[in-house]
Amino acid sequence: WAAGHLVAAGCDRRITVYDSSGRVVRQFDYGTEREFTVACCSPSGQAVAVGSYDRVRVFSWSPRKASWQEEPPKEIPDLYTVTALAWKRDGSRVACGALCGSVELFESVLKRTVWKDKFEMTYVGPSQVLVKPLQGDARGVILKSQFGHEIDDVRIMGQDRYLVARTPDTLLLGDLQRNLLSEVPWPDTGRLERFYLDNPNVCLIFNAGELSLVEYGTNEILGSVRTEFMNPHLISVRLNERRQLNSSEENKKLAYLLDLKTICIVDLVYGMTLLQVSHDSKIDWLELNETAHKLLYRDKKMRLTLLDCRTGQRHAILSYCTFVQWVTGSDVVVAQSRNNACVWYNIDTPDKVSMFPVRGEIVDVVRSDGKTEILTQDGNHQLGYELDEGLVEFGTAVHDSDFGRAILFLESLGPGVDADGMWQNLADIALQLGNLRVAERCYAALGDMSRTHYLRETLQVAADFAKQHGGDGMDCPEVWARMAVLNKQLKTAEAIYLEQNQLQKALDMYIRLHKWDEAIALAELKGYSGLGELQARHLQWLLDTRQEEKAAELKEKSREYTTALSLYLKADMPARAARLVQSVPELLGNEEVVSRVVAAL
Repeated sequence: WAAGHLVAAGCDRRITVYDSSGRVVRQFDYGTEREFTVACCSPSGQAVAVGSYDRVRVFSWSPRKASWQEEPPKEIPDLYTVTALAWKRDGSRVACGALCGSVELFESVLKRTVWKDKFEMTYVGPSQVLVKPLQGDARGVILKSQFGHEIDDVRIMGQDRYLVARTPDTLLLGDLQRNLLSEVPWPDTGRLERFYLDNPNVCLIFNAGELSLVEYGTNEILGSVRTEFMNPHLISVRLNERRQLNSSEENKKLAYLLDLKTICIVDLVYGMTLLQVSHDSKIDWLELNETAHKLLYRDKKMRLTLLDCRTGQRHAILSYCTFVQWVTGSDVVVAQSRNNACVWYNIDTPDKVSMFPVRGEIVDVVRSDGKTEILTQDGNHQLGYELDEGLVEFGTAVHDSDFGRAILFLESLGPGVDADGMWQNLADIALQLGNLRVAERCYAALGDMSRTHYLRETLQVAADFAKQHGGDGMDCPEVWARMAVLNKQLKTAEAIYLEQNQLQKALDMYIRLHKWDEAIALAELKGYSGLGELQARHLQWLLDTRQEEKAAELKEKSREYTTALSLYLKADMPARAARLVQSVPELLGNEEVVSRVVAAL
């Protein structure tokens, strides 16, 4: 089988090509030669070698002509009958075995070119090219069109790391270091595209006002948007960087400019716009953090703004900003304002910034060998300022869900404003991931004893449930309800209790939180048998807490006007009492009641 066809040859000295339905497509007749003894197909399926006596014939598939073509035969005198043929997996060589025991090895190359004395490109077939570096020990790559199109142009770009090739109908892109290749449909555009290869995960292709993104290793266009501002500083793409532990959720986001004052953030997984943000000045730089939850952007007035991509909240965090960069592998931000370096170790609290003077202009932030360093250029001198790697490491540990490492670091810091912000950040993340023990430890460090005690009780409920039913206890509905209460999602907690047919627990939850109105409304809705007792408890609680006005309103609704009047007067609200008297004829006709109200007024 080759290129969707069946090639057959034998003692009749004919080579016949059949299509998939069995029809004869082409036939080659060699009546003056000996019979054919063996055949072999190339790995690409676009060439077939057929052996006979002292001769090997090659037939190739031409994608442009859509037909099989005969190539010049290889004559080998005194070889005698060819008994075996085998093609190397990359298609570059053919081994030929003969009846007398000889083995011949031939190159199978259409053409060979050298790119800038750095790479050798060997065309082993119309749709297959071997790209091999001439220097170093790096392995080459096999560039092959998945659609069988003829490759007619191959280039090495992006500091000799990336590969760009063309066929009449597709575009091939590759990362040579990671051996990731992509082929996407691409119409002929006159080769006017511009390729931006700054991002190691995705290639940006700009053509006629349209930006297309291709992820290396994926044979489809990740996304396309319309924009006129094709500048690497005005586009930011993040693809599954710094995933949280045990998370398989795809996280692919793009931030770009709709116009000079409007930022658009797109979810590339679902192809939908998440957020559009307008600014009052022209924007000249933007970048998402590695998790794509935060966006930094700077305008022409050199003001630096932080945007929360999930909530849309904005914070102006710095003026006269000449340099800004996210630290690799963390959510730490480094910026420069005049002669000061500004560092946000915890970007979730943008008002807490560490500042120190530096000489010259910051040119880069480098993180390697266990340390993070700010590099500045002062004339001909380059200076370095080392950051607190412990604080940087904390952010990395949190986002990698390595809570043990994060807690050990915070314990080594001791009490302080910076530490409190990080404890709070760690607590929020732990609650989101359902790690109650870490959250309990964080709230204990913050001195929030009520939350600490509540989480400890919740953990005990989970432990009791696990002892009875197995598992880790986090599947317990009571735990779900308690966590919903902690997150102030009372309706969710109510729904959980009602699903378990635990009306009393739902009522008790509202009562513990002094949400008496919600408790009574739920009791009325469900026809609770103890509704009267519940209303009496509510009234007594109002009186005990000196809320006579609220108690009076309840009595007024239940038509107990005399009691309501007394409570209004006790609450020092004679005006409300007077309105009540005017609206109730029996009170208005009682001279003693009227005189009491008049005296109070």
